[in-house]
Amino acid sequence: MKDPIRDFIQQAIAPEIFHSGHTPKLSGRTGGVLEKTVLRVVDFLKATVENDALASRTGFLQRTDPRIKCLSVALLLGCALLTKSIVELALLYAACVTLAVFSSISLLFFLERTLLFIPFFSLFIVIPAIFNVITPGESVLSFKAFGAGLTITRQGIDSALIFFMRVLASVSLTILVMLTTRHHVLLRTLRIFKVPRLFIMTMSMCYRYIFLLLDVLHNTFIAIKSRVGYVTSAKTGRRLVAVNMAGMWLRSYQLYGQVYDAMVSRGYTGEPIVLDNFKPHAGDYLLLAASFFTLIGTLWLNRFFR
Repeated sequence: MKDPIRDFIQQAIAPEIFHSGHTPKLSGRTGGVLEKTVLRVVDFLKATVENDALASRTGFLQRTDPRIKCLSVALLLGCALLTKSIVELALLYAACVTLAVFSSISLLFFLERTLLFIPFFSLFIVIPAIFNVITPGESVLSFKAFGAGLTITRQGIDSALIFFMRVLASVSLTILVMLTTRHHVLLRTLRIFKVPRLFIMTMSMCYRYIFLLLDVLHNTFIAIKSRVGYVTSAKTGRRLVAVNMAGMWLRSYQLYGQVYDAMVSRGYTGEPIVLDNFKPHAGDYLLLAASFFTLIGTLWLNRFFR
């Protein structure tokens, strides 16, 4: 019986390799795309293992009841989204850094994951908002560009900074939860807060399944490298990556049903089960109270900002 997905992959991705038996030419030179892809996979695995190690430490947030931790972070996220004060957003980020230090997380490790990419990228997104064309207001600096006069306004700078700090604080809070909570415990906590079972089940299976596929990819690369050496060019590397992507798709397509059937036969119902007993302590309630009153204070202070 023909498999339509297999036929599509064979014809759309690499027909000359599947049908003609053509093998990309390889040599002893160091390759690019294929090796870099596998190295990124290894880096991902290392980062995941490191995150699990951080979540197993005895820091402040690691000891906090995950239900209270998630609820407190949700309240603080509400503060970050609702506040109109740059000072409060800066204090929220400072609180995140302080919590990271008390949770046995390296300061450099935390700053690398909160300041780079998403917050930095968001800063470039809001740069046009500082000009009078987007945000009219009080002039701070005027100049000409491409024959047109542009003005940087104080209101534009304020709105850009608020957006950047809001993203920075939100990302920092989210990363704190991820670094200090084991994956299965986090899924169980989300289920307690009535997150749909289908969403939890999908996240759980993806988390486990991705490591199997990454291991297959790593073994495939080692097999290619041990038999024929390194890829000779980036073009050849891309071709090999495409072929292996097709193979990975076929394996996952054939395996996911078997994995799910095996889980159901062993009693899996979609509900994450953990052996840990959630026991809140006095410090947990203090964190929750501080988060709640911070949100109330944010709503009160917003009356003084336009």
